[in-house]
Amino acid sequence: MSQLASSAPSRLTGQDLLRLKKYLADNLSRSVETDGIPSGERAGFLKKQILQIYEQTQLKLPEDLRNQIFDQVLNDLLGFGPLQSLLDDPDVTEIMVNGPKKVYIERKGQLSKTNIAFDDDNHVMQIIDRIILPLGRRVDADSPTVDARLPDGSRVNAVVRPVAIDGPSITIRKFSKDRLKVDDLIKYGSITQNMAEFMRACVVARFNIVISGGTGSGKTTLLNVLSGFIPENERIITIEDAAELQLQQDHVMRMETKTANVDGAGAVTIRDLVKNSLRMRPDRIVVGEVRGGEALDMLQAMNTGHDGSLTTVHANSPRDALGRIETLVLMAGMDLPLKVVRQQISSAVDLIVQQTRLKDGQRKVTAVTEVAGMEGDIVVLTDIFKFEQTGVSTEGKVLGELAATGIRPNFTPRLDAAGFKLGSEIFAPRRTQEPRTSRR
Repeated sequence: MSQLASSAPSRLTGQDLLRLKKYLADNLSRSVETDGIPSGERAGFLKKQILQIYEQTQLKLPEDLRNQIFDQVLNDLLGFGPLQSLLDDPDVTEIMVNGPKKVYIERKGQLSKTNIAFDDDNHVMQIIDRIILPLGRRVDADSPTVDARLPDGSRVNAVVRPVAIDGPSITIRKFSKDRLKVDDLIKYGSITQNMAEFMRACVVARFNIVISGGTGSGKTTLLNVLSGFIPENERIITIEDAAELQLQQDHVMRMETKTANVDGAGAVTIRDLVKNSLRMRPDRIVVGEVRGGEALDMLQAMNTGHDGSLTTVHANSPRDALGRIETLVLMAGMDLPLKVVRQQISSAVDLIVQQTRLKDGQRKVTAVTEVAGMEGDIVVLTDIFKFEQTGVSTEGKVLGELAATGIRPNFTPRLDAAGFKLGSEIFAPRRTQEPRTSRR
């Protein structure tokens, strides 16, 4: 530190500031105990201690630079290092670390590179460990990928060497602190009032609903919104890889998968949890996402008295969602004929809701599709609501209209029996168009 103290602030290099930061952090961790200090007062206490250590260096940095270094030391000790400022920014929806010197964010649907950087690979690994260790998970050369979550529910994926060639990678999909409600989706143009009323009726009437969409399209957000329609007096069991769902009902049992231990044993999969949930007297089963053989167990649950189940699946259209579910069922290893699989799907699933992230970053429900049964070996799908793109504005904004197709679903009598007598205006198209029926 003596060499730094004799240097003019303008002559200090980035390497010098890095040495200062490491010096402050090392001395602070060796000399200060915070166990007896309330968590709300800890940051203020540590900042005073950092100032005392800094004054011993006899450095005279500009106040803004000094405060910036102090904040970086505090974030490394109490928060998530260089990422903390991005986590605190409500406009940032996704954070992508492609090695220590490349940090990208998504803001309002658009990607951009930041000027934030980690010190080195070890610095990135420290932050990864801070995220996953409280959850009992691990990541190393033998197990180089891990899924986790932050305390606020934000989803985290980390990849390390040798799989990540350019250094440890972190991807964080932030969890909104302000939980979106159906009125917010209507305000943002993701759905219409008529679509919201229809989907609310389907949830309360205990229809089985699959939310389909691509990565980052907003499936989990929509699942959160739809689950808000479940009545308070029902027992809900949620099953996820990393707990993201934030249901507001009182009687909710949340379960999360567990990875294998160092001996390769002790893993608890989504399929294990789905099977176990059937013994827990559920009124509703909500699976964050089906991506394997648990699809068969989910369909069987839907077909054996557990109506009103909700789940998501990766697919680009309702038709593709059927093919994806078929594939996942076949992954269960039961060697079922395709016709039997399709019969299971057609009798279990009532509605497919397609969520899409458009090219301009907008997230919309682009189709609400009824699974209308079987005709021969084919599952019949009928669009009830659909988004029709009409063009792109000069600013690059996708133009189009969300509207009903003019078809009333075949399950309308079930809605009537549940007390939802939806008027014809719900299903009336805004313009003349041909009814849309597709088959698989």
